[in-house]
Amino acid sequence: MELADILSINIGKPKQVQFKNKTVSTGIYKTTVQEPLFLSWTNLEGDGQADLVHHGGREKAVCVYPYEHYSFWENALQRKLEYGALGENLTIKGLLETDVSIGDVFQLGEAVVQVSQPRQPCYKLSVRYGVPDMVLKVQETGYTGFYFRVLQEGRVDKNSGLRRISRHPKALTVSFANRIKHHEKDHVEGIKKLLEVEELSASWRASFLKRLDGEEADQHERLTGHL
Repeated sequence: MELADILSINIGKPKQVQFKNKTVSTGIYKTTVQEPLFLSWTNLEGDGQADLVHHGGREKAVCVYPYEHYSFWENALQRKLEYGALGENLTIKGLLETDVSIGDVFQLGEAVVQVSQPRQPCYKLSVRYGVPDMVLKVQETGYTGFYFRVLQEGRVDKNSGLRRISRHPKALTVSFANRIKHHEKDHVEGIKKLLEVEELSASWRASFLKRLDGEEADQHERLTGHL
């Protein structure tokens, strides 16, 4: 079975920061920890999210980011980055968005986890780095990372690595999901393929269904609106 290295486990509680003359609560600032941590259904022990609508919860319990992208961001931001710099819980090496499919299952220490969706970048990245178009840069590059839902709780130790124990039969990668979400927005067949993956998170499913409904409504209007 394939094994990816866990370079760092990162956690942090939400804190208040100033952004555009107002106070913002964010959990994007993470600190590296060395000791094993318990992974529950919703998050790692000691971790927390400020915006529970868009982060955390059952389907986004663990945020994962490939270290391979760090050099790009260090160049773009003109600064050295520490582990956890993108707000991720796991900084890993050896698994990119092109290698991982929605629904793939991994052994993570004692825990068992499953890929639920790409990481959806939010403006808190701009809050942290002062780069207004940071979210757009993440979407354009596809260097998003991804989320795990927890199938089995347990203790997580970075030395155990991240081992894939099953691949989803439809093999729709995180990279593919990103492309349909952010670039090929009218790719109806791609949307339908992703909706066939039961393991896709509820939030991304709702977004694609809404887009599909809009597309089908447009088609109906084109067919019937001017007859």
